[in-house]
Formats: sequence, C-alpha cells, structure tokens
Amino acid sequence: MLWVNRYYRAGMIPRIPARDDTPAWQRLLARSITDPAELLRRLRLDPALLPAARAAAARFRLRVTLPWLARIRPGDPHDPLLRQVLPLGEELAPQPPGFGPDPVGDLAAGRAPGLLHKYHGRALLITTGACAIHCRYCFRRHYPYGEHNAAAALDDSLAYLRRRPDIEEVILSGGDPLMLGDARLAALLDALEALPHLRRLRLHSRLPVVLPQRVTPTLVARLAASRLAAVLVIHANHPREIDDSVTEAMQALNRAGVRLFNQSVLLRGVNDDVDSLAELSERLFDIGVQPYYLHLLDPVAGAAHFEVPEAEARALHAALAARLPGYLLPRLAREQAGAPAKTLLGA
Repeated sequence: MLWVNRYYRAGMIPRIPARDDTPAWQRLLARSITDPAELLRRLRLDPALLPAARAAAARFRLRVTLPWLARIRPGDPHDPLLRQVLPLGEELAPQPPGFGPDPVGDLAAGRAPGLLHKYHGRALLITTGACAIHCRYCFRRHYPYGEHNAAAALDDSLAYLRRRPDIEEVILSGGDPLMLGDARLAALLDALEALPHLRRLRLHSRLPVVLPQRVTPTLVARLAASRLAAVLVIHANHPREIDDSVTEAMQALNRAGVRLFNQSVLLRGVNDDVDSLAELSERLFDIGVQPYYLHLLDPVAGAAHFEVPEAEARALHAALAARLPGYLLPRLAREQAGAPAKTLLGA
C-alpha cells in the first residue's frame, strides 16, 4: 500500500476503502477513468475537445489509470502522456494506404486460439484482451480477442507447444498479461513450466508503468521461483512516465533476478525529439531497465496521426547514437508481417 498512499497524500486520487478480499491494485484499477468528459474535467481541458473524444472513444474505448493521470500536466492539451490516451478526431479520419486492422500479421501467425508463432524458437500467448490503459496507437486495437484468446483454449495452445520442442521461449502478451490475477498467472506458469523444452518466460506488460502497484510481493516471488528464466519487457515512451512508484516496482523485480527491458514506440507529439529519447534511456538505466527497442509505429487503422516517417526516425536515432553510450541506445526497428524477425534500422 506504500505506493497507493503516496498518491493519497498528494491528493491525486481518492482514498480507496480497505477490503480484505480484493488486492489494492485491482481496487485502484476499478477506479480508472473511462468517460472522456471526466478526463477533460479532471485535467481542466477545453470542453470543446469532448465531441471528438466521445466519437473516437465509441470506436476504441478510453481507459486511464489514476497513477497515470497523476503524471499528466493539468491544462496542457499537448502533454505527451495525455496524447497517448486522449481520443482524438484524427482517429476517425481516412487512413493512409497501408494502415489497417492487422498491421503486423497476427492473424496469419495463429496456430491455436490465442497462440501466435512468428519467429524461430519462440511463441506468443494472447493471455487476455484486457489492458489497464488504452493507448491510442495500440497495434491490437482491432484484434478479435473474443475469437483468439488463449485462456479459452489453453489446452490447444499447450498441445501445440508440446509438439514443438524447438520452441524454447514463450511470450505472454495480450492485452496485458499482468491483468491476470496472481493465482491465474501462477496457474499458467505452472502449465508452461511442465513443458521440459521451455527455457525462458517473457512477459510484455505496460502495467509496471501505468499501474506499478500490480507488482505485488506475490507476483515477484512467483517469478523468482520459476524454473524458467524470467524476462519482463515493460513499455515506456517518455521519461515522465517513470516516477518513484515505477522505480520501486523495478527495484523489487531486479532484486528477484527478473531481467528487465523496455520497448518504446516512436510517436509524433510524444517522444519525437532527441532530448526526450535520451532522457528516457538514462532514466530507464537508472532504475535497472535496459533500453531495448524503439519501434516505428505499427500501421494500425486509427493511429496514422502518430506516425514519424522512417527518414526522420533514422535521423533521430543517429542523433541519439551520437549522444548516448551504445549500451543506452535502443535498437530502431519495425515489425513487418511475414518477416522472420524484426527489421533493424539505423545505427
């Protein structure tokens, strides 16, 4: 409760009545903002933004956690954290050629409900369609989770993995795998650990950044106890996403021996400048997280206004390489449907 109480003292979120049967992170999650009018009111933003926000949210719902809200500058419509979550009219505009509902070929890579196998030696499980925060650039914003959810047909996914001893790593994704409660996640890990050819478990999660209270002692202990080498890839795009609560969560995972990496997306109006990217890498390293990937935007329908052209991205990455030591430089990359690996760009 330490992290939650810090927000209480700052007057950033309402106090949550104690209940013994629900974890604190889930009680905090239940108070997430889902109404565009409430988001604008709390941040003292122009009500003229509301019609477009409501129209865009009708296509792809708004969801913002209170810890994330507390990091946004009130009254600033251009705040880089706000821009990642505020529904805009641009999402409804005609999209450029190449922008569509399945930008990285997830559907073609399906081998069982919710199991994707794209790359040699590793497979990905769609554990849930739920996220704690709805990023407006999400590459799975159109993904048909109801038809492709591993939780509904886990036996099929496990059977596929048993038939493929060449798969040594399973990636838990979503949605967000840390939206699963500790007990459900532990049961999934039990099933994966029973496959003798698996060596590594990787989780891709935004929750340690947008809701760091999710990093519970139970979660940390379960990952530490796994026979699989545990890797957690978090997702932070801007240095202001990293506050004391995120730092504490990363320190707890570090102490447990979990390998920590970060992947970012290069986003227009969020982090498309060298200063923000350099500061992000420095902050990540300070809290024990290795900068890993800087992705070009996946061309998903509704997110074209975030795109940074490849030539500009290469120039930014070259300038970043000139400023940072190599171990702080994330790899500039894009994912292309059907490719055997991510395509690396730049230095």
